[in-house]
Amino acid sequence: MSEKNQSRLRRARKTRSRIQRSGTPRLTVHRSGRHLYAQVIAADGQNTVAAASTVQKDLRKDLSSTCSIEAAKVIGKAIAERSREAGIEGVAFDRSGYKYHGRIKALADAAREAGLKF
Repeated sequence: MSEKNQSRLRRARKTRSRIQRSGTPRLTVHRSGRHLYAQVIAADGQNTVAAASTVQKDLRKDLSSTCSIEAAKVIGKAIAERSREAGIEGVAFDRSGYKYHGRIKALADAAREAGLKF
């Protein structure tokens, strides 16, 4: 494992331990070179309440690229709608050690605009 990835995972562990102590559901994000994944995990950390990703055909049908800021906005809006349907209004944002810019920021902003509070 590269040093860069180890550093990212260390940052992610640190953030997740803080979120776990707060006892709120968390919106976790994973990005790869090709896709973007988001899921809302229950406060106990055992169950996934809602999920959205660019792998899902219903979300990617209108996208020209699955690894763009536009795709991140679509995923952010979808995860907010799905989590609100599941009865979750507020979450803690777990960016998984990624910098808060680009696709991660676009996803977070879109989720906020769609009514998710964090």
